[in-house]
Amino acid sequence: MFRFIARRLLQTIPVLWIIVTATFFMIRFVPGGPFTAEKAVTPEILRNLEAHYGLDKPLHRQYLDYLGSLLRGDLGPSFKYASRTVNEIIADKLPVSLELGAWSLAVALVLGLTLGIVAAVRRNSFLDYFCSSVAMVGICVPTFVLGPLLVLFFAIHLGWFNASGWYVGIDRVLPAATLGLVYAAYVARLTRGGMLEVLNQDYIRTARAKGATEARVIFRHALRGGILPVVSFLGPAIAGILTGSFVIETIFQIPGLGREFVNSAFNRDYTLVLGTVILYASLIIVLNLLVDIAQVWLNPKLKFE
Repeated sequence: MFRFIARRLLQTIPVLWIIVTATFFMIRFVPGGPFTAEKAVTPEILRNLEAHYGLDKPLHRQYLDYLGSLLRGDLGPSFKYASRTVNEIIADKLPVSLELGAWSLAVALVLGLTLGIVAAVRRNSFLDYFCSSVAMVGICVPTFVLGPLLVLFFAIHLGWFNASGWYVGIDRVLPAATLGLVYAAYVARLTRGGMLEVLNQDYIRTARAKGATEARVIFRHALRGGILPVVSFLGPAIAGILTGSFVIETIFQIPGLGREFVNSAFNRDYTLVLGTVILYASLIIVLNLLVDIAQVWLNPKLKFE
């Protein structure tokens, strides 16, 4: 396992280098710059600003300087927030996005696994059709539509929650539900398919023949193999939850890193865009590695190849 982890981590080095290089040159070729929106900036002040941030150097020199700073763990200063570095902004905003992602993943797993298990156990019954219909609706409705609908009904009409903000515990409900419900639909479909396949195996019939209760058959014998498709899906699901927070944080005015990334793109804040992309790419790589390890642990037939 240690050789497997070391090999995968070594493979991430060229992947991250490609991501950094592509992002660096793509944002530099976009029309405009970090100071083009400033009001009443004379050419002399603009030249001083560019010299201060190293933007007056040739592009290849800026690229090499950034790579050198990146190897030291320095993501550079923010062009929009003159007194703050990208490291400080990420350290301040990332916990909010991680908390939103954790609550959303909890909603997706609890609701999705419950619907999938119920649909598989009560196959071709009303409960199966109901759970499958709920999952289909969740797949078809995007977050930027579901979020305003939940705000309109639960926040404006009923007044149960706040329409925006991230101040008290109840403010987590609508954003987490919006982001988690979409992925709960996929988890439910995958759980149903995996459980149906496992419930038809010989060892399940043997367990029932020995007098095991239905609950023991499901949770003790069938669930471990039935959730393998869900575990495989968790890698891209968590990645989708992290990137999906861009939309949710904008809709609900949450002070997280996703909202900061959107603002940095509009503001042409080169270093903040690069730092956010590098962070999310690293998180996704690590999460996919953890998913691969979990798959081997759940399925002894798989090996660390």
